[in-house]
Amino acid sequence: MAINSEIFRAYDVRGIYPNEIDENVVYKISQAYVKVFKPKGPVVLGKDVRLSSPSLWQAAAKGLTDAGIDVIDIGTISTDMLYFTVAKYGYSGGMTISASHNPKEYNGMKFVRAKAIAISADTGIMDMRDQVLKNEQIMESEKGDITKKEILADYVKHCLSFIDPKAIKPMKIVANANFGMAGKALNKILEFLPVEIIPLDFEPNGNFPKGKPDPMLVERRQETENLVKQEKVDLGAAWDADADRIFLFDENGQYIDNYFLSAILDKILLGRSKKTGEKVIYDPRQNWAVIDTIKAMGGEPIINKVGHSFIKDRLREENALCAGEITGHFYFRDNFFCDNGMIPLLLILEKLSNENIKASDLVKPFKNKYFFSPEISQPITADADKILANIEKKYKDGEILHVDGLSVEYSDWRFNLRKSNTEPLIRLNVEAKSQVLVDEKVKELLKLIK
Repeated sequence: MAINSEIFRAYDVRGIYPNEIDENVVYKISQAYVKVFKPKGPVVLGKDVRLSSPSLWQAAAKGLTDAGIDVIDIGTISTDMLYFTVAKYGYSGGMTISASHNPKEYNGMKFVRAKAIAISADTGIMDMRDQVLKNEQIMESEKGDITKKEILADYVKHCLSFIDPKAIKPMKIVANANFGMAGKALNKILEFLPVEIIPLDFEPNGNFPKGKPDPMLVERRQETENLVKQEKVDLGAAWDADADRIFLFDENGQYIDNYFLSAILDKILLGRSKKTGEKVIYDPRQNWAVIDTIKAMGGEPIINKVGHSFIKDRLREENALCAGEITGHFYFRDNFFCDNGMIPLLLILEKLSNENIKASDLVKPFKNKYFFSPEISQPITADADKILANIEKKYKDGEILHVDGLSVEYSDWRFNLRKSNTEPLIRLNVEAKSQVLVDEKVKELLKLIK
């Protein structure tokens, strides 16, 4: 099989199985990981629920053990369990066989170094690609061993350490695992809390019978919204298949946009921090609500490039308290500077319990003040850099920033335009002082892009 270098992405490896990624490719990638990162000890290896994951896991394990590396087998996991395991127990690195929220025909690999430090295109993925294309095999005379490790109990204990479990009042929630791994962790967590769940698509199923397991898609949120309304629960939650991203719904079944959820979580964490001037990371897409909240709570907002690898690196560099993205990734200093799909739910449950309020009450102050467009991915045929340059000229009277793509800000509205790393797309985010102005500016910018 000729190896398609396009499967090496900005943050991971992903492709269609078995046409673009198969056991042979995964074997070579795991060997390239050893060559590039030279782990000094055991490497953690997990997998998601996809039908092709068990055989790809075996291929990765063989690639590592043939290279003389011991493997820690943590079984079928959520991606944030990989981060937890590597950082908590001090392993030399780790990888998981996963294609996150992609459709069932995909699979891939995600990687970390020691301390769960993220690996991106800038910090090793492309070096691994180059190593794979050399087609060199590492075959040590002394093979590595494979050791199974149960990590769920410790993972649950870690997640619960972010709250006071005794403070949680009896509640009922809808929880949609999208046939992935969220159900396994949540069931264990809720053994310690007086929270009843109405499960939806809880049984892991790598066929993903209801379609792409991604609650970022509006159509994939509808079933959760309907069930919340029907069952009259206190809260709804949904995760993507590898359960490192979370999406919440209020008691009326209204989706709590992750833009506002970022601000809410920042407020919670800053409110209980004993330090003044805590740093919080945010990105250029949608941010007025986040910046205002951080400043109001005495924190220091720090802008950073979009993407989990870049945000994690900046969190470490600044020793920042937390960060959030509109994609549903939420990061915490006390979670080894990594994202986690369960901690946001626990923090919200504790907030609702302590203040005896409804989920909709958390969002009201933001809905009445901040207006924005969902991120728009616009196909393009012209050169993306040229489009951005032309638009920058048109809005040169605004405050211009180039942290990630083009951001332009005025007193009553702002926008961010970024080109996709992997597709012929430009991604647009607009926010303004009114929804009418948001809609007007979206129309104006899309016309310029086209």
